[in-house]
Amino acid sequence: MAIQTITPDGNADGVADDDVVDLATAPVAQETPKTSDTATDRTAALLQAARAWLNQDPDPETQAQLRALINAVDDGDTVALSNLHSRFDTRLAFGTAGLRGEIAAGPNRMNRVLVSQTAAGLATYLRRHAAPGVTPSVVIGYDGRKNSQIFATDTASLMAGAGVRAILLPRLLPTPVLAFAVRHLDASCGVMVTASHNPANDNGYKVYLGGANNGAQIVSPDDKAISDEILRVAADEHVPHLPRGSYETADEDVVQAYIIQTAGLAHTPRAQVNAVYTAMHGVGWDTTRRVLEKAGFDLPTLVDAQIAPDAAFPTVAFPNPEEPGAMDLAYETAREVSAELIIANDPDADRLAVAIPDLSSASGYRRLSGNEVGAILGWRAAALAASPDGDTDGGLAENTGTLACSIVSSPALRAVADAYGLRFVETLTGFKWVSRVPDLIYGFEEALGYLVNPDTVRDKDGISAAVVLLSLVSDLKSEGKTLAGYLDLFSEKFGHFASGQISVRVSELSTIALVMTRLRESPPTHVGRIRVDEIDDFRWGFGDLPPSDVLRIRLTDGSRVMVRPSGTEPKLKVYIDTRCTVGTLVERRSAAQAALDELDRGMRALIA
Repeated sequence: MAIQTITPDGNADGVADDDVVDLATAPVAQETPKTSDTATDRTAALLQAARAWLNQDPDPETQAQLRALINAVDDGDTVALSNLHSRFDTRLAFGTAGLRGEIAAGPNRMNRVLVSQTAAGLATYLRRHAAPGVTPSVVIGYDGRKNSQIFATDTASLMAGAGVRAILLPRLLPTPVLAFAVRHLDASCGVMVTASHNPANDNGYKVYLGGANNGAQIVSPDDKAISDEILRVAADEHVPHLPRGSYETADEDVVQAYIIQTAGLAHTPRAQVNAVYTAMHGVGWDTTRRVLEKAGFDLPTLVDAQIAPDAAFPTVAFPNPEEPGAMDLAYETAREVSAELIIANDPDADRLAVAIPDLSSASGYRRLSGNEVGAILGWRAAALAASPDGDTDGGLAENTGTLACSIVSSPALRAVADAYGLRFVETLTGFKWVSRVPDLIYGFEEALGYLVNPDTVRDKDGISAAVVLLSLVSDLKSEGKTLAGYLDLFSEKFGHFASGQISVRVSELSTIALVMTRLRESPPTHVGRIRVDEIDDFRWGFGDLPPSDVLRIRLTDGSRVMVRPSGTEPKLKVYIDTRCTVGTLVERRSAAQAALDELDRGMRALIA
């Protein structure tokens, strides 16, 4: 058993310091004055920084919040002091293509001051990277979360004031529409104000680049260059003094173009599907409805309580279809109408969840994993590439095109690519990487993200994925088959793949670093009773992949375990994948599940 790692100097020692997650932080860049070592002076400097921030804040809500904290600290409240340190000792940093965090006052939270500084810094970056004589442009979208429209209009005004052509989408819309608009309008940049499926009081700021980036989310070195400009603004500029300008509002033609392109992914339905749909209190339904109508599908039965945008997300504890309980109302609705299929978008509609009837489940339905949906959509994409006329029985053909998924997603897609003579590529986690794969025809991530139309949208898209899935279910129904049966056919053709995940939420990010260090310094020889064959360490890069805080544990039975910090939440995540290719379907399932259970027990012990 060996640990493979490559360091800048060829040694195996050292710890990467450039892996950034959304909740990671960077220095505040002169916003907190230099202080002495005394607690009194440190508190005085902190209060000075907080008052300076307060003087820039245009938001009455965060003003009042910060003023109350300052007064409490002045009165000797130690809890308030700790709270203030949490907000001002560090700063939200660019991570997974932008910013994401709780809406509150201070540089380590999402608010109008931080967004204004970000917009001004991004504008400077765009001007500096524009061709001579060319005015850079940005298209800005926003969802239905708290402050999304405010953050978007602030961005548009500040971008325009900084000499960037700013175009605001006409209303709250899904993230895929913004990703589409970057390319459709040939914009230099795109900004989407959303926190996707995060808790209700979070918001975020996703950044896309046009031109040679083809509308994909930012990656290194652009993220670092943009961050440097933002920090310069934070250190040198006063937000009320930043210039504002007039921006444009895009016509509905942009939305209609997305609808036409997305509906075109489906052929005329061969059979209508009795489906249920939920928007999870997000912005997906209006656009999804128009796409389905254009494609010729009957409209699904709606989960009425979750269909309209609502920033409070009142019916769910956590607006993520993967979370326990989030799909309960959809199951209830599906039982009422005996639905054949449930489709769900997350709040900004870039993800898709799918559930099918299952009599063994208490709810009567089973939500498919992202790996299951990713595999069958990949099979469909490969089959259509092999036979564009719709004959999906092909395989082992001389085909062109690439299937791609992230390193933590199921190896099932590789098996599909091999069977159809297609290239397969693994990327780091995030669609900022998946979407950049050359000659891509399909890509997915296990976290319910699917890219089925790379010619028009270079990001995950829960609406286009829903259309393709409905087309598949329609075809199957016309042949007297079901999606459950199609999954069985997949296991018979490619082997049965089982996947599991362990997610450990922490209160301190340092806890995750300690676990990763322990696994590196004392690598396990077994996970449970299964022997470790090899451990790949990605911290300095691995193969063609850039550095990332990831460990891949390969087991002697062919199973695989991935360990990494979450990119959007304070969690340590473990991904387990097993496969069985011998025996009957029942035997394959049993063997793959047994290995999965053993590895789950073993990894829980290792990270405890």
